Formats: sequence, structure tokens, C-alpha cells
Amino acid sequence: MESSAAAATLTDDSKQNLTLVINSIQKTLGILHQLYLTVSSYNVASQLPLLQRMNNLVLELDNMTKLAENCNIQVPMEVLNLIDDGKNPDEFTRDVLNSCIAKNQITKGKTDTFKSLRRHLLEDLEQTFPDEVEAYREIRAASAAETKRFAQAQSTLPNGDAKVKTEM
Repeated sequence: MESSAAAATLTDDSKQNLTLVINSIQKTLGILHQLYLTVSSYNVASQLPLLQRMNNLVLELDNMTKLAENCNIQVPMEVLNLIDDGKNPDEFTRDVLNSCIAKNQITKGKTDTFKSLRRHLLEDLEQTFPDEVEAYREIRAASAAETKRFAQAQSTLPNGDAKVKTEM
């Protein structure tokens, strides 16, 4: 019970840290936009606002760096390379999903093939050894029922609620 509360707190802290970093990034982008406007219409009178905005940028970048130390985000190198190449990082996500779908279809095909093989073997065995196959099926059904009861007992709390895994 304590570990699930700690995991939930850790997840909430991670989300809050990420939100702070995102807000800092947005603030930095606003400062950069202000700098762009100041520089694009620069004259002697705008020197002081320019210096103030430069100082604000440095302070916000420092703040962002400190906030980012509390975030543990891992970005795949492929995504960074796509961004460097000027491409959309969503392409990486799409390619990964398509790869997962293809591998899933291959695995499903293998599973279906083994199920078909098992069914054909049982049919052939049943013709040759009908009593043994019947005993096998009874043992198999009892084992499946026991496994199902055990799994249900593991995922149910004493008050009848189902356990839910928290995301990390």
C-alpha cells in the first residue's frame, strides 16, 4: 500500500516538474520573441530594454536548467536526429508503431500456427488414444480453472476492488 502511494507521489512530482520545465520553455520563447522585436527595430534608445531582455533570457535559461535537473526524460537519438534533419519527430513515432504492428502480426501468425498444430495433434491423438486425450482434457480444464482462480485472487483487494497498476 505504501509503495503504491509513493509511486503515485513520484508520478505526480514528475508531472509537476515537467510542467514547470514546459512553462519555463514557453517563457523563454516569449523572451526570445521580445528580443527579436527589440533587435529588429534597434536604436540607441532601445539599448537598455535590450540589455534587460538579455539578462532576463540568461536568468530564465539558468532557471530552466535547474528545473530540468529534476526531470528524467529520455529522448531516443533517432528523434533528435530527425529534428536536426528538419523532419517531424512524429515520423519516428509512426515508424515505431508500424514496426510494432508488423512484429505483432508476425507473432500472431506464429501463435495461430501453433494453435492449429496443437488442434491437429489432439485430433490425431484422439483417434488413436481416445481415453488418454479425454483424461488430458480434464486435467487441462482443472489446471486452467485453478490458474484463473489464482489470477483473480492476486488482482483483487480484500474489499473486492481490483488492483490497478500505476503508470511510471
